[in-house]
Amino acid sequence: MPMKTHVLPTPRRLRDRLLLQEDLNFLLTNRVPRIALTRLMGWYSGIRSPGLTALSIRIWRLFTDLDLSEAEPRRYASLQECFTRALRPGARCIDPRPDVLASPCDGIVGACGRVRDGQLFQAKGFPYRLEDLFGPSQDSSAFRDGCYVTLRLTSSMYHRFHAPADATLQHVTYLSGDTWNVNPIALKRVERLFCRNERAVLNLRLAAGGQPLALVPVAAILVASLRLHALDLLLHLRWRGPNEIPADVPLAKGEELGWFQHGSTIIVFAPPGFTFCEGIVEGARIRMGQALLRMPSPPPERPLAPG
Repeated sequence: MPMKTHVLPTPRRLRDRLLLQEDLNFLLTNRVPRIALTRLMGWYSGIRSPGLTALSIRIWRLFTDLDLSEAEPRRYASLQECFTRALRPGARCIDPRPDVLASPCDGIVGACGRVRDGQLFQAKGFPYRLEDLFGPSQDSSAFRDGCYVTLRLTSSMYHRFHAPADATLQHVTYLSGDTWNVNPIALKRVERLFCRNERAVLNLRLAAGGQPLALVPVAAILVASLRLHALDLLLHLRWRGPNEIPADVPLAKGEELGWFQHGSTIIVFAPPGFTFCEGIVEGARIRMGQALLRMPSPPPERPLAPG
């Protein structure tokens, strides 16, 4: 009896299979009533039932690499408590160097680079404008020729985010919007996706040098609530304002700023002169507190003229 031979799929078949999987992923996570499902998830995750929560976490682990070993040991009463879990003391180290901005969160570097003529990229070939992301009320000119890093949080990651440096939170703008998925498949298919989704713009002023810094947390499907400790606010799809929130809140490097109710994306913007720290490249995994950006070196002091 002749032996069966295994024929390796051709590159074209592999590509077609991959496209089919991407089509299915996009269909299941975007061609659905996104806002209704997001509100349903918000309701479900808030149900206080340790038994239901334990069952939900077991199912969740079938589809993700959820690891709770770093979290403060506890029995969660709701999925929301698990999503927004705190870490054990010492689970993250904050880079202590004063000229380094630390990553505000755990994440995967989705994109990074320079803002060119007010334009940047969510994925290869998919540009969007800085002004569209920040909204019409904000002056984004300080970052036009600066740099940006997009940090994507998966559903299983630690969802709290922190101050990248000693700074002052000066203003928050809340922009309501849609809840498209922000995974790489959607980013390659939906133009200006980050500018369409619900988001907030956090404007900070660095204590060292006084340069501006901006963090833009972006919501996604199943993720449309953002807790900000500094202002004691929970921003969500039913938020009715105010959308412009002035602030004057000093922050220490590594101090907790807030959390996502599930997981999503934070885009970090720095002005011209900042450079990327070693290892900050597309696809890299980074943990909160790791070196993200380096501040420009101060100009050398000019010697005093004799006299």
